[in-house]
Formats: sequence, structure tokens, C-alpha cells
Amino acid sequence: MKARENSVLVWDPLVRIGHWMLVIAFFTAYFTEDDFLTQHVWAGYVVGIVVCIRLLWGFVGTKHARFTDFVRSPATVIRYLRDHMTNRARPYVGHNPAGGAMIVLLLIGLAGTVFSGLVLYAIEEDAGPLAGWVAESASTPALPALIPSANANGDEREGGKEHADEAREAFWEELHEIFTNVTLVLIAFHVAGVLFSSYVDKENLIWAMVTGRKRHSPETPSQE
Repeated sequence: MKARENSVLVWDPLVRIGHWMLVIAFFTAYFTEDDFLTQHVWAGYVVGIVVCIRLLWGFVGTKHARFTDFVRSPATVIRYLRDHMTNRARPYVGHNPAGGAMIVLLLIGLAGTVFSGLVLYAIEEDAGPLAGWVAESASTPALPALIPSANANGDEREGGKEHADEAREAFWEELHEIFTNVTLVLIAFHVAGVLFSSYVDKENLIWAMVTGRKRHSPETPSQE
């Protein structure tokens, strides 16, 4: 009871549940990529849905869930990191500037991973919500250099189309892999930053994302 009295509610249930759903779904998709396509796809759907909800909640959600509460300019982020390394950074009720920047980067990385994955799924399996769009766009490829000339014979045209299809699939496969790996690197930096901040600030931020509560101090007035 005393611990609760000395803490302040910061993150609402939607933020906390969405956070841990993203963790589970992303790594489920990551480790089922090759051998379990159905599980991989459904995990990707979960990531995409949670990202969309989080983006919407960033505009209409509770105080500390909104982007206006934690998105800062690059100069502010750099200044915060510099002050944090010298133990002079002021505390924040919600996400600090560095954490806010990481959230934006992670949302971009996750969105790019999901979108490129959906396009690739449509190309390879002719399935998913983007299958119709991908099939329609295939008739007007974005890489004209891969299109055979109009006066080529039938075999050459067919070979050129197959080459264009293979190139398109390879492009989206590579893009999907890039987004996945970049997101994985961002997650590693995110975890390292959370652990470092937890150590410096003497507060378990991982547990705070479970309970939604952070330690109350004169610098962190209650928002309840």
C-alpha cells in the first residue's frame, strides 16, 4: 500500500497491453519466418493492428500516451542524452525525450516491417489484404528497365515478365528483411536504454510498464 501511495499512474492499460503484445507478436513472427508461415502471418497481423491502434491512441489517448507528451525535437533529445550521461537530466513523468524518439522509430520500423511483409505475402501467396492491390499494380511495374520492349517476340516478353516478377519479389523480400533487422537493432537499443535508465534513476522501468505506475517525487507530480 505504501509503495502505491509513493507512485503515480503514468501508462494506461491500452499502452501497457499493446506494448507487451508487440513484444510477443514481433518475436513470434521473427522466429516463425521460414517454417511456420501461418503463425508468421497472423503474428504480423497482430503487430500491424497494435501499431495502428497505438498511432490512433497517440492522438486521442490519455495524457502520457499522446505524442504531444513525449515527442521532442532532435536538439532536445541530444541535450537530454548528454545530461543523462552526466546524471544531470531532469526526471519526466512519462517517456523522456530519448524514450519518445525511440518509440517513434520503433513504430516506423514496425509499420515498415508489416507493410513490406504484407506486400511480399501478396506477391508470393496471392493472399492477404494487399493481394488485390499488388495484382493490379503488377500490370504497371515501377521498374521500366525490367520490362521487355513492345516489339519483342512472345517468348522474350514472357521471359521479361518472369524476370520482372522475380525482381519485384526479391525487392520486397530484401526490404522486409531490412525493416525487420533495423527494428531488431532498435529493440536492442531500447532495452539497453531502459536498463541503463533503470540503473541511473533507481527505478524498475520494465516493471513500471507492467503496473503502469512510476515512483512519485516532487519533480513528478501526480496526474491521476
